[in-house]
Order: sequence, then structure tokens, then C-alpha cells
Amino acid sequence: MSTSGPAVEPASLPSIGKSIDGARFSKMHRRFWFLAGLGIMLDGFDFFIIGVANPLIKEDLGASAWQTGLVSAAAIVGAIFGAAVLGPLGDKIGRRRIFKYDLIMFVVFSVASMLAPELWSLIAARFLLGIAIGLDYPIAAAYLAEILPKQNRGRWLVSAFSLQAVGMLLGAAVGVAVLLLLPYETSWRWMLGFGIVPALLIIWLRRSVPESPRWLAQNGHEAEAIAVTEALVGHPVRVSKKDREKVEQPSEGIQALFQPQLFRKDLRRRTIFTSLPWFLMDIATYGVGIFTPTLLAALVLAGPDASFIADDIASTESTALLDIFLVLGFLSAIFLVEKIGRIPLQLIGFAMMSVGLVVLATASSLPGAGNENLALVFIGFAVFNFFMNAGPNATTYALPAEVFPSEVRAAGHGFAAGAAKLGAAIGVFFFPILLDEIGQAALLFGLAGISIIALVVTWVFRIETKGKGLDELSGRRISALSARPSPP
Repeated sequence: MSTSGPAVEPASLPSIGKSIDGARFSKMHRRFWFLAGLGIMLDGFDFFIIGVANPLIKEDLGASAWQTGLVSAAAIVGAIFGAAVLGPLGDKIGRRRIFKYDLIMFVVFSVASMLAPELWSLIAARFLLGIAIGLDYPIAAAYLAEILPKQNRGRWLVSAFSLQAVGMLLGAAVGVAVLLLLPYETSWRWMLGFGIVPALLIIWLRRSVPESPRWLAQNGHEAEAIAVTEALVGHPVRVSKKDREKVEQPSEGIQALFQPQLFRKDLRRRTIFTSLPWFLMDIATYGVGIFTPTLLAALVLAGPDASFIADDIASTESTALLDIFLVLGFLSAIFLVEKIGRIPLQLIGFAMMSVGLVVLATASSLPGAGNENLALVFIGFAVFNFFMNAGPNATTYALPAEVFPSEVRAAGHGFAAGAAKLGAAIGVFFFPILLDEIGQAALLFGLAGISIIALVVTWVFRIETKGKGLDELSGRRISALSARPSPP
């Protein structure tokens, strides 16, 4: 990119890293944010729609409880491989290339899911579709963290993840419409296939996304790094030694996090801090979230004369109503994340998630269960949904993108996201089984305990990133942080 004005000595120009950290948020930032975050919307859509489709799949294909768990968990298990195993490719070949591949995979395997002739081919297609979903997590997060100014980086990372709620609302609308308009024997196929439409649109929109300038600078593409950065910040920049600097060896997937020379106490702490709370949260989040229609039907809506399709329509409509609190939670996180910080939001969120789950468990334990305690059921779900998204569901996505150095950022975020999806798979697979075996109350009390454990882990390993540049947070300067930093 050419620049006008008097000649300037390169050494006097600001570096790429400092320029991006200190930039004003521009229309170009907003455009790149939107294009990167749209993949999260597809995850939200798929997250919701499989819960609506499950009773229909069970009826149409004759799935047992554990087979229903496999259908629900297949995409999540695939996401473990997509995030943890393939996601780190973004450190090696760049963020932009992965953007091209993952949504093409989503389209192909959405078609395969829609046309699956029997249960096991459906499970296989859902697994492969999950790889595409998981792959987008670390790439989008790493890309956004590397182009966003430090002043509002957390707000826009959380905003990107909040598009998951938009996808869930889209799933609710599609689910209700399909249930009302189409025969149940084929309706689940149209639900799973509808994701093709937004995916194709996102593929077309993403064709013009540039590569991350920080990645370009570290991998020998300095002219392109300067051009992208100058377009973002609006003034000339240079590639500094720090912009080029990488750790001792190039990253090679997840093992980059565990190389002996890298796996110091500092990096170990960051890996635990970003992965374990996210793992624990997703056990509860996906277990309750995917099976909210099923749980609502069991708690409140089921009756001796009700058909399964009537229950599915009623519970889907009720779930859509409760999902408003997911949106309100994300809006609160967007507003508060730069005001009070990531750690307070995560701690409060885990505490209140446990409260919501205890309220739901209590409602199911009282005489008359949910049918006689509708107010408690509503309050429990509303508290859980709101504080989950106002806290850990937003912060656990943002923190791995901030605390890892650029050269292992996709690997670090991918490992954390893979751990989260492992927790999600555990929650989704065992939720319907445990619901049958131990009942609603015991299961919900157990999930409340898991939320408390996640709170404790967050407190012990906490690192606040609010207001700090990525260079300041990088592993090269980890020693500047105390082992147990005080909360802000």
C-alpha cells in the first residue's frame, strides 16, 4: 500500500502490534468482525435445532435413549477434533485459508445429514459436520483478537460469540415453522438441512476477508502485513522485532502447547485457566440447552393425552421464549465486559448458573413437580440462561484468544474449545440417560455442583485481560504477571 506525505524513517513509525492495539474502531473493523463471527451463528443454529429434531428422529428412526444421545453428541464430538486437532492449523497456514474450508464442509455434511437413510449414517454425517463447526471456533477467535483494538477487544469478542444466540433464535423460528407446516416424518430432515442457506451466504461474504496482519508479520509476509494494518488503522506502520518474534519452535498443533521448553508454569496456568472452566461449563450448558425442549416437556408440558408432536411444538415455543434471556445475557456481557472485566463476569455467572439449576431441581422435587410450580421453572431457566450468557459462555470464548501468544493462539484456543466440546459431548450424551436413570432433581443438582467447581477453578487460576494489549499479555512477558493476581 502506498502512502503520501514526507518521507519517514521506518524506525520512527509505530509497530503493527502497537498500532492495532491503539487503533480506533472503524467500519473495516466492524466488517471483519461480522464476517469472522458469522460462523458462530451457525453453531447456535445447530445447537438449538438438534434439540427440536431429536424427538422426531427418535420417532422416525426408532432411536433408543442412548442412540438419541449419540445423535445429539455426534456433532459435538466432531467439534472436539475440529477445534483441538485441526484448529491449530490456523497457526501454521493462516487464519484466512481455514475460513474458506470449514463452511464448505458444513454445507456438504448438512446435506448428508438431511439425506441420511438410517440412524448410523446420520450420526456419521453429524460427526463430520461438527468438525466444521469446531474448526471455526479457534480461527475466528484468533483472527478477531489479532485485529481488534485493546480498548474494546473484549466487547467485540463477546459480541461475536453473542451471534450464537442469533443462531439459536433462527433455529427456534425454523423449528416451529417446520413443525407447523410439514409432516413430522420429514420435518427433522428439513430442520437439519436449513443450515445450508446461511452457510452458503457466509461463504460468499467471507471471500474478501484478509489475513491476520500479526500472523503475516510473523510468517514472512511483511509487505502484506503492513498493507492490511494500514488499511485498518489509517496511518503508516512498520514491522518491528516484536511483531516478527516467535517462540523457540514453530507450532505444530496441540503439541505446541506442551513442548518442554514452552510448557512452563506460566503457559500451563493459561492452558488450565482457559480450558477447564469452559469444559465444566459446557457439561451444563449443552446438557440443559440441547434438552431444554425435552426437559420442559418432562417438567411441565407432558400429559397423558398429549402426542409427542404436540409436546415438541409446545416445548419448542416455550424454549424460544426462554431463549430471550440468552440474548439479554449476551447484551449484558457486551455492556459490562470492558467495565468490570472478564473474571468478575465469569465468577458471578457460574454462581448464578448454579442458583438457577438449584431452583429447577427444587421445582421438580416439590409436590406436583413442574406442573404445580410453573413460576419456579420459569425463574430457574431464566436465571440459568441469562447469567450463563452474561458470564462464562461469553468470557470463556474471549479469554483464550487473549492470553495466548499469537504463534500458539489458534492452538491454545483450539485446545480450550476442544476441551469445552468434550464437556458438551459428555453433557449431551449422558443427559437423557441420567434423566431416565436418576431423575430430574438429582441431575440438576449435580450440574449445579459442576458450576460451583468451575467457579473455584476460575478463581484459583484467574488472569484478567481487561485493558491490556496482546503484546503485554503474550507469553514473552508472562513474568510480569503475579502467580495469583488480585482481581481488579
